[in-house]
Amino acid sequence: MLNTFLIILSIIALLSIIFEDLTHINKAKTTLFLGCLSWVFLFVAASDPNQTKLIDNQLNDNLLEIATLWLFLMSTMTFVAYLNAKGMIQVIVQKIFPSKVSVRILMIQVAMFALILSTFCDNVTATLVTLGLLSTFELSSEIKLKMTVLVIFAVNSGGVALITGDVTTLMIFLSGHVQMSELLSLLIPSAISVIFLSFMFSYNAKGTVTTQEVTRNYQKVDVAIAVLFLTTIIMTMILNIVFAIPPVLTFLSGLSLMFLIGTFARSEKEEVQVLEYVRQVEFETLLFFLGILLLVGMLKQIGVLDMLANVYGIYNPDVSNFFTGMASALLDNVPMTAALLKADPTLSLSEWMGLTYSVGVGGSLLVIGSAAGIIAMSKVKELTFGSYLKYFPALFICYSLGYGLTIIIGQQLFS
Repeated sequence: MLNTFLIILSIIALLSIIFEDLTHINKAKTTLFLGCLSWVFLFVAASDPNQTKLIDNQLNDNLLEIATLWLFLMSTMTFVAYLNAKGMIQVIVQKIFPSKVSVRILMIQVAMFALILSTFCDNVTATLVTLGLLSTFELSSEIKLKMTVLVIFAVNSGGVALITGDVTTLMIFLSGHVQMSELLSLLIPSAISVIFLSFMFSYNAKGTVTTQEVTRNYQKVDVAIAVLFLTTIIMTMILNIVFAIPPVLTFLSGLSLMFLIGTFARSEKEEVQVLEYVRQVEFETLLFFLGILLLVGMLKQIGVLDMLANVYGIYNPDVSNFFTGMASALLDNVPMTAALLKADPTLSLSEWMGLTYSVGVGGSLLVIGSAAGIIAMSKVKELTFGSYLKYFPALFICYSLGYGLTIIIGQQLFS
């Protein structure tokens, strides 16, 4: 009875996100309230002290995961806020992209930029940087919305090809089921599906767009911080692979260096301004993350994710992988992947490749299905659950295309 009630709470939370435009109730507030309420009911319904202690341990584990994500997001978003305010991102864009370009070409260029960037760094950083890139172009609301959806799909697609790009890819790699060279082959279906989506979106797009003029008011210290940001991204990958250092620790170290550089390079008044960029972080996004992850943690606690893992084994793995990816658009793919790895299904290499692709890209089908989507929703006012949903057919086609190519390539290369 309790489990049914808690699942209903999760559905209400989802509906509050879907109908935010109608209710005008902020989705961060509803998800946070319902996420906290669900855990309160778990504690109230505990039958004995041992069960209470178990629930308390699970909540602490859940909060630790959330805190890690919060700190990582805060570090990344502070860097991006600083560089964006100083015009550094715009300058970099003008170096890479032409000042005037057709909408069709721009869509392909932005999609490939996001795809490649997300392969080497985490989805959060890739999303923030690419959205910062988009902000430098004078785009209509419709084109901006399409490009944002394209960025979300491209970021999630690029993340599956290397262990530095997506947590689920790293989990499957560490389990010993796929090798680094095998994962790199996922770049082929990922790139093809992203390019295909960019062609679909740009089919009726006409005209050209130009970059906004940039006032070059940055100083040497701003260039140093831009280099520090790039170095932090690179060191995050290297230190995580070589020494298994959590990415959040490296990024917090980079952020602290950013503040130290500001201390030695500026006056006391200017130093305060550097620290003020922390306040520009979208804390509404972090609260939304908190609510969503509390709800997912609750579903994990009551066994919903384990139940999905049991259902997974009933059907053909290729079919199960496909629908597991679709399910990751509603449920966090990290605990779902952990539940599947714990179940330890017997899969061929091509089937493990299919699972890696599906849980990494399937979250793109809904805007709440990935970190990239949630961040984009808080950054782009045109993007809502409803506005994103109308692109579901195109996203589903490209997800299916990429998944099918993954299976074919896996069978051809590794059978």
